[in-house]
Amino acid sequence: MTTMDSPARTFPFSTPDRFDIDPFFAQLRAEEPVSRITLPFGGDGWLITRHEDVKTVLTDARFSRAAAVSRGIPSIQPIPPIPELVMWMDPPEHTRLRKLVTKEFTTGRVEAMRPWVRETVASMLDGMVSTGQPADLVEHLSLPLPVMVICELLGVPYADREQFRHWSDAQMATTQFDVEAMVAAQHAMYEYFMALIAKRRADPKGDLLSALVRAHDDGERLSEGELVAMAITLLVTGHETTAMEITNFTYLLLQRPEKYAALCADPSRVPRAVEEMLRYVPLDVGGSYGRIAVEDVEMGGVTIREGDAVFVSSLSANRDLAVFAHPDELDLEREDNPHLSFGAGVHYCLGARLARMELQEALGAIVRRFPGLSLAVPEEEIQWRKGMIVRGPFTLPVGW
Repeated sequence: MTTMDSPARTFPFSTPDRFDIDPFFAQLRAEEPVSRITLPFGGDGWLITRHEDVKTVLTDARFSRAAAVSRGIPSIQPIPPIPELVMWMDPPEHTRLRKLVTKEFTTGRVEAMRPWVRETVASMLDGMVSTGQPADLVEHLSLPLPVMVICELLGVPYADREQFRHWSDAQMATTQFDVEAMVAAQHAMYEYFMALIAKRRADPKGDLLSALVRAHDDGERLSEGELVAMAITLLVTGHETTAMEITNFTYLLLQRPEKYAALCADPSRVPRAVEEMLRYVPLDVGGSYGRIAVEDVEMGGVTIREGDAVFVSSLSANRDLAVFAHPDELDLEREDNPHLSFGAGVHYCLGARLARMELQEALGAIVRRFPGLSLAVPEEEIQWRKGMIVRGPFTLPVGW
């Protein structure tokens, strides 16, 4: 049995390689579902690996995000979190801020954007075809699509994308950037949004940033720091992971030509396929943003003490045999798919509907238009992101 005195294992357990999941996660689920780990920065914590327990931590108020900031917490990143970010808040502060933007991500609002996204995808693929083969899917679709969508929604000039792409990468780094570069990126992004907010205050538009400025100025429902932090959160999370997943899903399918051909033959299967790939593809390195237990909690045969740091692994939960039949197989026809890739509880991903829609439209357009799509370089020549929270190729050269 694991105890507080049990030796902690170094985490991450191994360097992520493509979509490999360290087999040690399966061993932990079976034998030690709540285990001690040592993070690269800040010390030890508990790692939760079973689906049921992961969902409990994500939905139980006994595990606090806000306490993780106020007390400091072990981390895979060398810089501390920004306390004003909504992702590091608990109710009622979290509820107050989330309500300000929830209406922008309702099913109705997202579906109203779908025709525009579909046209945008088609235009981007037209541009890819016009450049000739081979072409980089990341350059022509995976990255510009979610960047353009979040810029349109939030009201950030698309022309500034090279600046904030660099800043976003720095925010998502573990070892790819040094501490000075990460801090500099934080400050630069903060100053950028301060200037943009001043412009929206002087000349409001019909975008989400203008709405947030009005909420601050009229009702004092968020502070200036919260206003800037919300804008940063929406920009970074609104494009980074979706861009990676468009690339990752396409790469995964091209490694399994029979599954790609099946989608080409029947594109109506794309939404279900997207859900399965959300479950199957390990986007992160294996552990989430941490929480602090605010009281003693019994879980997995151990006692997590008040004040202990707790981390969950959604990629491990998504491979739990107790929930998913044949969890290590990619089954694009899987019907019952309660994956935790968007989280759960009050911190369930605000942009989940938007991300799903973008993934459906991007993948649907690809399989309809390019039934002969293939990698244009040997697999070993594809370079993958290293030293980052999220996984994915830097480029994906394809031919058709």
